[in-house]
Amino acid sequence: MRRTVSTIRFPAFSAALGAALLLMPAAVEAATPAAGMPFLAHQALYDLKLSKSRGNADVQAASGRILYDFSGSACEGYSSDFRQVSELSSGEGRTTLNDLRSTSWEAGDGKSYRFKIDTRMNDDATSVDGIAEREGGHVTVKLKQPVAKTFKLDGDIVFPTEQIRRIIAAAKEGKSLLELNVYDGSDTGEKVYSTLTVIGQPIPADRKIAAPDPSTSDDKMKTMTRWPVTVSYYDKAAKPTDGGEQTPSYAMSFELYENGVSRALKLDYNDFVIAGAMSKLMMKDSKPCK
Repeated sequence: MRRTVSTIRFPAFSAALGAALLLMPAAVEAATPAAGMPFLAHQALYDLKLSKSRGNADVQAASGRILYDFSGSACEGYSSDFRQVSELSSGEGRTTLNDLRSTSWEAGDGKSYRFKIDTRMNDDATSVDGIAEREGGHVTVKLKQPVAKTFKLDGDIVFPTEQIRRIIAAAKEGKSLLELNVYDGSDTGEKVYSTLTVIGQPIPADRKIAAPDPSTSDDKMKTMTRWPVTVSYYDKAAKPTDGGEQTPSYAMSFELYENGVSRALKLDYNDFVIAGAMSKLMMKDSKPCK
C-alpha cells in the first residue's frame, strides 16, 4: 500500500541527535563521553532536503530545518531544545507541514528525565509532557499530557544523553555494535525503543570531505575523533513479521564526534530518506563541574 504524505508521522529526533541522533543506572562520573572530554555545549542548525524516495511513498520533495541547542554538564544535568520543521510534497499539490518542538532536561547520573514535546502536522496538534525517575530496578514515568498517567518501565532503559554517551564509549572501545533500550517521551509518551547502533571505524582527520561544514572547518573540531554511526529504532512493543524479522520504525545515520556533536545527518523513515547538512555551529560556554 502506498503511503501518502498526509499519513507519515515524524518521530522526535532528540533521542539521537546528541542530538538525536538516543539501560542500567549510571554513576555521575560516567555521564561524560570520556575522561577529559565533556559534551560540548553548542547550538547547531541543519538544513534538510529529500535524499531518497522509495516505492511505498509518494514523496517527491522535502525541505526544512533542525535547530538543536544543547548545554549543561554531568553535575548540573543536560538541557536540550530541539525544533524540526519539515515540509513534504507529493508533487500533486499536496503538502504536509510538520513542526516538532522538544525541550528536555536529563540528570547527569541518568536517574531523572523531564520532557515536553509539541508536534503539529498541518492542522493536527499533539503534546506530551512528563517526567521519568529511576527508582531501584525500574523507571517510573508520570505523564501530564496527553493524559495524566503513571506507569513503570524496565530499569534497563536509557535516556537520550546517556544513549549518546554509551555510543561514544563503545566507539572508543573499538566496538562495532551496541544494543540499548531507549525512552525519550516521544509518540504518546509510553513508547520504548529497542535500538541497534552500528559504529564504523574512526574517520581520519585528514580525510577529504565532499561537503564541508562548520564542524569540519573549526580548528578545535578538526583534532577530535569522530565515527560514522547508524542507529535503528524498533518499537519494543511491536511484533515481528512472519519471517521473524522486525522493520525499524526509523533509522538515523550521522558522524558523531567524541564531544557529542553530530554532522552529516540522514533520517531514514523507511519509505524515504531526508539528509541534514550542518549550516551553522555555535559553541557555548559551560560551567565545569567543581
